[in-house]
Amino acid sequence: MDKMIAAAGWFAQDAAAANIQAGPGIAIREFPLPGFGFADYLIYVDGRAAGVIEVKKEGASLSWVEIQAAKYIQGLPATLPAWQSLLPFC
Repeated sequence: MDKMIAAAGWFAQDAAAANIQAGPGIAIREFPLPGFGFADYLIYVDGRAAGVIEVKKEGASLSWVEIQAAKYIQGLPATLPAWQSLLPFC
């Protein structure tokens, strides 16, 4: 997934060493969302959280992924900069 993120012009970073100001598009790997688990990627646009990416293997059923990603956008800590309280993209 990191290669796809980079090919799109985004920067993939580890959560422990994230710099949301490193570029206009940042994807933070394994972002912890207290009480909700870990989002595979939390995406930032211009320094503000904009959504989550949940990664699945090719061929995996996606019937439950929307529910999983929806819980992640609800778990965003209030102290993080975001475009809106419920992220627009998941």
